[in-house]
Amino acid sequence: MCGIVGYTGPREAYPIIIKGLQRLEYRGYDSTGVALLNHGLHVFKKKGKVAELAETLVGENLHAHIGIGHTRWATHGEPSDRNAHPHTSASGKLAMIHNGIIENYAQLKQELIKKGYTFKSDTDTEVLLNFIEDIRKNNQCNLEEALRIALKRVTGAYVILLIDEDDPETIIAARKGSPLVIGIGKGEHFLGSDASPMLEYTKEVVYVNDYELAIVKPDQLILKNLGNEKITPFVQKLDIELAAIEKGGYDHFMLKEINEQADTVFDCLRGRLDAEKGTITMAGVENNIEKLTKANRIIIIACGTSWHAGLVAEYIFEELCRTPVEVEYASEFRYRNPVVHPGDVIFAISQSGETADTLVAIEKAKQQGAFIFGVVNVVGSSIARTSHAGAYTHAGPEIGVASTKAFTAQLAVLTMVALKIAKQKGTIDEERYMHLLQELHDIPAKIAEVLKSSEKIKLLAEKYKDARDFLYLGRGYNFPVALEGALKLKEISYIHAEGYPAAEMKHGPIALVDESLPVVFVATKDKYHEKVVSNMQEIKARKGRVISVVTEGDDHSASLSESIMPVPAADEIVAPMLSVIPLQLLAYYIGVMKGYDVDKPRNLAKSVTVE
Repeated sequence: MCGIVGYTGPREAYPIIIKGLQRLEYRGYDSTGVALLNHGLHVFKKKGKVAELAETLVGENLHAHIGIGHTRWATHGEPSDRNAHPHTSASGKLAMIHNGIIENYAQLKQELIKKGYTFKSDTDTEVLLNFIEDIRKNNQCNLEEALRIALKRVTGAYVILLIDEDDPETIIAARKGSPLVIGIGKGEHFLGSDASPMLEYTKEVVYVNDYELAIVKPDQLILKNLGNEKITPFVQKLDIELAAIEKGGYDHFMLKEINEQADTVFDCLRGRLDAEKGTITMAGVENNIEKLTKANRIIIIACGTSWHAGLVAEYIFEELCRTPVEVEYASEFRYRNPVVHPGDVIFAISQSGETADTLVAIEKAKQQGAFIFGVVNVVGSSIARTSHAGAYTHAGPEIGVASTKAFTAQLAVLTMVALKIAKQKGTIDEERYMHLLQELHDIPAKIAEVLKSSEKIKLLAEKYKDARDFLYLGRGYNFPVALEGALKLKEISYIHAEGYPAAEMKHGPIALVDESLPVVFVATKDKYHEKVVSNMQEIKARKGRVISVVTEGDDHSASLSESIMPVPAADEIVAPMLSVIPLQLLAYYIGVMKGYDVDKPRNLAKSVTVE
C-alpha cells in the first residue's frame, strides 16, 4: 500500500527520492518522509502529501548520495508526523522504511519493552527496526545477518529498506508479499515499489522475490535468500516510456486514463486478434489449451474493479465455453476452506499483480492442485510469476487510484481467452465466432466515439452532483457494469451509491426511490432490454430520476429517462467495454466538481498489498 524509494550512487539522492515519491503517491499519501546519509543520519518527515514535505525542506542542507523515502498509507497508528516513515532505531544509527504489516508486532514490542526500549510512534515498523537492532547488539553480528534472523521471527508482509550511519553506501532491502524493484544504472542503483521512480535513469531492473534480501551498493547488487545463499539476479528490460507516467496535459491521471482506453484496448488486441483471418494468438492459452478446455470448472479470483471484470467474464465463459464458473472475492476465498480439485482452473485478475489477498488465494489453490492463469497488467509482478500461465493486459501504467483502463483491458483479454477456448472446444459455431471477433476488433473505434461525449456527461454531472445517494441497475452483462459504476462514484465523489441487478430492485432497493434519487440504468440493447425498460417504468412511476446508458437510437429508453448517455451498438458480450465509460466520466466530473482529489481519493491506495 505504501510507496518506497531508495537511491545509492554518485547523484544527489534527495531530488531522485522526492520525485520518486511523487510518482508513487498513488500508493499512499497520509504522510511522507526521507532519510539521508551525509556525515550522519538525517530524517525529515511530515503528515500529509509529498509536496507539503518538500515545501518544508526548502533551504535545508539535503546533500547526500544515499537515501530512502516513503509515502504512507496508514495501517498501525493514525496519520501523524511521529507515525510517518522513516523510523529511526533507539541508537539513532539505523533508519528504516516499510511497506506491509507485521502481524506479531505486539508480541515483539512487549519483549523489547521488557528490555527497556521505548517507542516514539504507534507503528509496527518502529518495533521491527528496534528488534533488528537488538539482535545485532546481542548477537554481535552485522546488519544483514541481524535482519535475516529477525525476519525468521516475523509474521506478516513486508518490503523493508534499511540504511546504517556506519555504512554510508549501502541499502539493505528485504521482501515478502509486497513488491520491490531494483533499477541498475552505471555505478548506481535505484529501489522502488514499482519502476516509475527510476524510468528516466535506467530501463534495466530486477524484480526481487519473496524471502530474498538485497545488499545494494553503488557498484554492487547482491541477492540472497534467508538461508544466506547467493542468488543470481535476473535482469529485465522495461518496456515503459516516461510519458506513460505523466499527465500529458490532462488535469488528472484519471481523466487521462479514461481517455486512453481506445488505445489501451487496441494495444491489448494488437498482435493477438486478427478478425479477417479469424484467429486469436495467445501463447499462454495455446501452450495450456488442454488444461483450459478440459477444466472441470473455472474459479475467478479478484478484488474490487477486477472482481467486477470477473463477473462479466463469468457470463462470457459460461455462454461461450459452457464451463461452470464461480467468481470469488479473494479476501473471502483465502480464509475459507474452499473445495478445489486438480482439473479446476483459477483465473486471477489484478491490475498491479501484487494484490495481497489475490496472491495468497492463488497460492492456496495452487497447493490444492489447481491450474493458475493470471490476468495482470504489470510485467514481472508477483501474480504473474506465481501463475502457471497467463496474459498481460498491456494497459500501461495506471496511476489514478480508481481503476478505469485496467477494467476495459481485462475484459478484452478475458473475452479473447473465452473465444479461443470456445473455438477449441467446439462450443461456438463459426458464424458466431467470426461475428464476435469483428465486434471485439471494432471496440477501440467505438470507445473513441463514446469519449466524444465527455462534455455532455460533464453537464450531467453538474445536474446530479449534489445528490446524496445513487442507485445503479443493470441485467445480464450490464449488472457488473452497474456495480462498477456505483463503485467509481463512491471512490471518487464520496456519494453513497449501490449497484443491483435490476430485477432485484423490487426485493428491497425500490424502497429508497423518491423524487430526489438518481437511478442509473445500464440499458444497452440486449436480450434483457425489454425487462430493463419495464424496470425503468417502475422507477419513473415512483418519481425516481432516471439516467440511462442507452444504445444510440434507442428512443424508447430515452423517452423514459430524465438524462441519457448514448453508446454505439455492440454485441452484448463486448458492450460492457463501452457502457462503463460514461459511468467513469460521470464519477470523474462529479468528483472534480465537488472539489476532491480524484487521483488520490481519501483512505484509498492503488495497490492493496496488505490485509
